Amino acid sequence: MTDYILESWLPTRTLDIDLYQLATLLHATVHDGASVSFILPFTHQDSLDWWRAKILPQAMTNQRQILIVRHTATNSIIAAVQLILDMPPNQRHRAEVAKLLVHPEHRRHGLARALMTAIEHIAIEENRTLITLDTITGSSAEPLYKSLGYQLSGTIPNYARATHTPTLESTSIYYKLLINEP
Repeated sequence: MTDYILESWLPTRTLDIDLYQLATLLHATVHDGASVSFILPFTHQDSLDWWRAKILPQAMTNQRQILIVRHTATNSIIAAVQLILDMPPNQRHRAEVAKLLVHPEHRRHGLARALMTAIEHIAIEENRTLITLDTITGSSAEPLYKSLGYQLSGTIPNYARATHTPTLESTSIYYKLLINEP
């Protein structure tokens, strides 16, 4: 990962540039077929609006933490993952992983694994003992999650529409119990 820098993303003076790059990352990932809640047609503006309206407010109030990977040569955001911390009172011991995104041009470099490992450390720092996530059944992400110790809880048929077609796909729910370190 010498060509990459993994960091926590915080709204800073480069907010507009970062949001544009995050929107570009999401847009490219969706157009590559990733099932991350969006379907085609999906414009760059749709992506930018989602980051501004849905994610930015939660990131600013620590309801959601975002980790990013920047390419050192361009300083561009090329991968990201989110940890949802905003849970009901009876579930404040857990967090949920959302939107693990790696730009199609930067896959197979260990970025997803690095992001997932780092997000677990954040969950532990936030005193979370359980992480949950979901992914399309049979997706290329499933072997990654299993290799990181995530356990399959179950599969829900016809859970979400595919990105490029009206086909309904099954979703697998995973969890991992974390041990808080002293």
